[in-house]
Amino acid sequence: MSKPVVLVIMDGVGETPVELGNMVLRANTPTLDELKKTCPWRTIKAHGVAVGLPSDDDMGNSEVGHNALGCGQIYSQGAKLVNESLKARSIYESETWKDLTSNVKGNGKALHFIGLLSDGNVHSNINHLLEMLDEAKKQGVSKARVHILLDGRDVPATSALEYVDQLEKKLSELNDGSFDGAIASGGGRMSITMDRYEANWPMVKDGWNVHVHGDGRQFENATNAIETLRTETGAIDQDLPAFVIAKDGKAIGAMEDGDSVILFNFRGDRALELSMAFDYDDSFDKFDRGVIPKVKFAGMLEYDGDLKVPKHYLVNPPKIRETLTELLVANKVKEYAVSETQKYGHVTYFWNGNRSGKVSEELEDYCEIPSDVRSFDECPWMKSTEIADKVIEAIKSGKYGFIRCNFPNGDMVGHTGNLDATEIAVECVDLELARIKKVCEQEDYILIVTADHGNSDQMLEKNKKGDVEVRTAHSLNPVPFIIYDKDARHELKDGDFGLANVAPTIADLMGIKPFDSWEESMLS
Repeated sequence: MSKPVVLVIMDGVGETPVELGNMVLRANTPTLDELKKTCPWRTIKAHGVAVGLPSDDDMGNSEVGHNALGCGQIYSQGAKLVNESLKARSIYESETWKDLTSNVKGNGKALHFIGLLSDGNVHSNINHLLEMLDEAKKQGVSKARVHILLDGRDVPATSALEYVDQLEKKLSELNDGSFDGAIASGGGRMSITMDRYEANWPMVKDGWNVHVHGDGRQFENATNAIETLRTETGAIDQDLPAFVIAKDGKAIGAMEDGDSVILFNFRGDRALELSMAFDYDDSFDKFDRGVIPKVKFAGMLEYDGDLKVPKHYLVNPPKIRETLTELLVANKVKEYAVSETQKYGHVTYFWNGNRSGKVSEELEDYCEIPSDVRSFDECPWMKSTEIADKVIEAIKSGKYGFIRCNFPNGDMVGHTGNLDATEIAVECVDLELARIKKVCEQEDYILIVTADHGNSDQMLEKNKKGDVEVRTAHSLNPVPFIIYDKDARHELKDGDFGLANVAPTIADLMGIKPFDSWEESMLS
């Protein structure tokens, strides 16, 4: 092996010359600016087909981005995987679908759907839900209840009613006397249910109580709930409080013994905890679930292949093999991975091809720095200093041939819609990047700087009326790829490259032969 390598992933820091809402350009980033002036660099694709999604209209996300970064290949992901299964109808031929639908047919029991109600194609797609509702009725299911999580993060911040209208229209078409379908509960995705990395279990508890027990503030319909809660709180969709749809003071969608439940999100991180609450027996100790109805539960995908959660799922996940970690382990290269809780799973689980455990206990060291449980715009520096401290400590130890870290700031603060806080977030990452660069120079490490997708680079957009609105979703912009090596100027090829070309380039820099299945290196 030649020189050791440090990879810095600036989560949510895309690259575009467009100034509207571009907090990366607005921020004071002397380290990034200097690297771009003095080092070989280019932009690479981090969305669409380059990361296995259906089309280049699909924004990238941290999960598929880290899959691609870590495996050097392009796999069908998320929405594309589900789309293929729906088109081939294999989803309906699965034993799980047959079991859940047969469980409720002919006995008046309900088939429940829980998931993010939007077409953002990051966690879910409303069209998958609508297709499954159609198919459920065709196959003889007579009752369905939908528990909606409001987006406003991967789609415009206050677009929830557009998706509610689509769903209500579909249910109205299906409700002809032989079928009873209705929205049963809901709330903002950052208020209930969709926590990740066990950072905020009370969120999941709140979601459990409204979805499962029908225990929450009651409204006559979802539109009334959303409009009322918006007026009262001033919150955007993702932060709206929980609500329950009721008739005559009784929740219309509380779950009962004999019901079936499908969590139709396809992305794993924010689906895992609710799945645990449904799947785990008495060993579950995260919150009091109350009297648990005896239901059959399944996820859209297997959200964690090593933990085997959920136990039942509709679509088989991509089987990612021959990752960079597997290559480095085979070559006896010791690795170190660090981030704070919000992105820790990305530099470990997703990086290693959706594998919870390590490839080698001997050759891999992980470090998780606990994230604060608070709105990230209140503390836009997050744990950037602590992450940099750990990276610097790992470099100086001399034990590691490859070190990777993720700074979540540009993404997590960007999602809040707070432009000023996001500007600070980007500047904080730049400050810590300067510290890491200095130590790489001192210890003779190669430094690579990139990102997994954009976000903080596009935080304003014009709506159909031409008015400028806050944008909280990821961008479709490419991301930077920079190589700093104090002793050499590595030349980068021209070409149509994406995140999957990063691992081959790292292997090339380290003098290690890549797997034949990989994309090409960007080094000329």
